[in-house]
Amino acid sequence: MGVQGLSGFVEERGAFLSELRVRDTRLVIDGSSLYHQLCFASAADFRRGGDYDCFAAAVRAFFGRLRACRVAPFVVLDGGRGAADRKLRRGGRRASERLRAAGELARGGGGCVLPLLARRAFLQALEGLGVPFVQCFAEADREIAALANRWGCPVLSLDSDFYVFELAGGYCPLSHFQWQGVREGEGQQGCYLPARRFRADRFRGHFGHLRQNLLPLFAALLGNDYVEAAALEVFLAKVRVAHKGGKHARLQGLLSWLAQFAGPEEAVENVLKHVRKHQREEIRELLRAAMEDYTPSDVSLEDFFQKGTYECQEAREAGVPPWVRDAFAKGKLAPLVIDVLVLRSTFLHVQVENVRRPSAHSTALPIRQVIYALLLGAPPSGEAAAPSKESCELPVVCEFDRLQSTLKKTFVQATRLPADFCDGHFTLDKLPEVPMSRRRMLLLETLGVKMSFLESIPSHLQLPVAVTCYWICHSEPKVKLHQLTALLLMIISGELHRITSDPDPTVLCAEDDRIAYNEFLEWKEKKLQNKAFDLDAAHSFCQWQCCLQMGLYLNQLLCAPLPEPDLSSRLYSGTLVQSLYQELKSTPSVESLFILSSKMTQLYHVLLSTVES
Repeated sequence: MGVQGLSGFVEERGAFLSELRVRDTRLVIDGSSLYHQLCFASAADFRRGGDYDCFAAAVRAFFGRLRACRVAPFVVLDGGRGAADRKLRRGGRRASERLRAAGELARGGGGCVLPLLARRAFLQALEGLGVPFVQCFAEADREIAALANRWGCPVLSLDSDFYVFELAGGYCPLSHFQWQGVREGEGQQGCYLPARRFRADRFRGHFGHLRQNLLPLFAALLGNDYVEAAALEVFLAKVRVAHKGGKHARLQGLLSWLAQFAGPEEAVENVLKHVRKHQREEIRELLRAAMEDYTPSDVSLEDFFQKGTYECQEAREAGVPPWVRDAFAKGKLAPLVIDVLVLRSTFLHVQVENVRRPSAHSTALPIRQVIYALLLGAPPSGEAAAPSKESCELPVVCEFDRLQSTLKKTFVQATRLPADFCDGHFTLDKLPEVPMSRRRMLLLETLGVKMSFLESIPSHLQLPVAVTCYWICHSEPKVKLHQLTALLLMIISGELHRITSDPDPTVLCAEDDRIAYNEFLEWKEKKLQNKAFDLDAAHSFCQWQCCLQMGLYLNQLLCAPLPEPDLSSRLYSGTLVQSLYQELKSTPSVESLFILSSKMTQLYHVLLSTVES
C-alpha cells in the first residue's frame, strides 16, 4: 500500500537510519519490491519489451552477493488482490500510471514500464538458484512481518509500510542496501554488505512519546486505499496548520498530534469528532480495517519453508481448491488465476504499444477464454443449451485493459470446453486427474497446433513455437515476414548461447557452434548501437509476448503438459529482436547469421518450416 510521503521524510532525516553490516543472518525479502528494483536497474531501454537475460543476470548477481556474505534469503511475493478486493481502486490507479508511462515511452520520452514477463523470469531465476520463495494468497506485507518477527531477522523491501510495522530485526530499505559493494570484514568475521536499518525508536522519539501502536492509525489517516481523503479533509487541515511550514507539514502535524494519546481507540474517537455524523460509523470501520493491515498475519510461512505447506484461511474460505492453493504458493500459477477464480476480474498489464491500435492483449483473448472456462467451470460444448440460455450459462470475467490511451473494463465470456476434454461435468478441483494426453490436447487445440508438427522441435522450445504459430494466425495486422524471421533468429541466438555456455557436460557443443556464437557476438556488439525504434514492429512483438504469457498460464493451469521455456536463457530480448528486424529490412542476408553452425542452421529451418506450415 505505501504511506504517502513517509519514505521521503525518513530519507531527509538520516538520524532515523543506522548503519548495518549484513552477514551471517536470515533475510526476509519483499520479492515484489526486489524484482522491480533489479529489473529497472538492469535495463537501459524500456521501450522494446524487456531484455530478460540482463534481468536474470542481475538476479543471479544479487543472490550471489548474499551467498558470499553467508546471508540466507527467503523471498516472499504478493499474490492476488485478495477476496475482499480492497485494492481495486489502487490497482486502477497503478494501471493508469503504467499506461501514461508507456505512452510517454512510445513517444520517445523517458520512464519505466515493467516488462510483461519479468515476474515469471524472476521466479524462474529463483528456482534455478535454489532460493526459497513463496507466493502469498494476497498482499504479502503482513506475512513478511510475521516471518521476520518469528526469526528476529531484518526485512528487505522498498515499501514504506514497513516503517509502520513493529519489526524485531528492523527494516532495511532497498535504496540503502549496497549489494554490489561487498566489503571485507575485520579478523574472522568475514565479508559483509553495507546497509542502513530504520530505527523505529528514534523515529517515535522525534515526536515525543509517540507509541508504536499508533503508527497503523497514522498510516491509515495519511493516505490509504480505504478512506476517501475528502472525508477527513477538515481533520487533516487542522493538524497541518498546527505544524506550520515544510512539505511534510501534514505528516509531522499528524504524528505530533497522535503522540498525545495512549492508544488508537482514544485517537480514533478524537478523529471522528471532525467527521460528519452520518459518516462516523463508516469511517470508524474503514479505519479499523486499514489498521488491521499492519498486524502480523497468522499464516505460518515458517511451516511453508520447512514443510512445504501453505495454510491460509482466506484462501480456504474463498473456495480455492487445495491443489490450486499449493501450486500458487509454490509460484506454479500466476496471480491472474487467483483474481479470476475469486474476483472474476483481472488487470492486463500494459506494454509500450501503438495506442492507435487495439490492445496487444486482444490477440491472446481466445487463450484467456479457455483459462476462464477451466477456472470457472464453463460447461463443455456437448452440454450446449438453447441459444437463449447459452450466454447466461457461460461465466463472465471483467478485464481491465487499454482502449487507446485510457484504461477501460470489458466483460469477457469464457468459452466452452471441448466435449472430449473430460467425462461429465468439469470442475477445477478435478483438473489434475484429467489424463495428461487430454490436457495437452486442449493446450495445443487452443493454440491451433498438432503435436505431430512439434515432434521435431526440442522439447523446451515446443511451447514458444506453438505460441508463435498462434501469433501468426491471430495477429492483427498480420505478422510481417521480417518480424517472424527476427523472432526466430533471436530464439536461435538463445539456443546457441545455451549450448556454448552451459556447464552441463551432456550438452554437446561443437567447434563450429563456438565460432558461430563468437561471430554473432561481434555482429551484436556493432548492431545494438543502432537505437532505431519501430513502434509498429514493437506492437507486433508485444502481441507475441501477450500470447506467450497466456500460453504459459494455460500450460501451468493444465499442470504443464509441455515443458515451460526458460525466459532467463535469452528466449526473448526486445533490444535484440528489434535490431534483427531493422537489419533484415535493409540486409536480408542477416537471415544467414548463424550459417557457420550446421546445428543452428538446421534448427532455424526446422522452426521456420514448422511455423510456416
